[in-house]
Amino acid sequence: MKPDITSRVDIEQVVRNFYRKLTNDQTMYPFFREIIEKKQLEHHLTIIVDFWEDLLFHSCKYKNNPMEKHLDFHQQMSFTKDHFVLWLAYLSEIIDYFFKGEVAENMKARANSIATVMQLKMNLYSDS
Repeated sequence: MKPDITSRVDIEQVVRNFYRKLTNDQTMYPFFREIIEKKQLEHHLTIIVDFWEDLLFHSCKYKNNPMEKHLDFHQQMSFTKDHFVLWLAYLSEIIDYFFKGEVAENMKARANSIATVMQLKMNLYSDS
């Protein structure tokens, strides 16, 4: 039986494998090109792990505004609904591969909520 997510180490395992998928995907890679070329991926991953640790375990380590950062980035390189579909699919796949339990389900639910709010703020939902 798979364990649930219980620690920062577990979150790091999810994040590292998730970003490996994202950065190997031709559709998603352009969003990470600059971070990778500037050799800032490790720093970025630490921030993402802080974010998820804060959401899942209330660690109070994450100090940024992810919505603002993504909305600003959207002005430079537009996100589409397809990007969010891939993002959610990869994250769920990685979580399900390694973990099963309440926290793992919470992480997927939170990701889905975040993706929905971001898409709403980016006007990616149409009235049709």
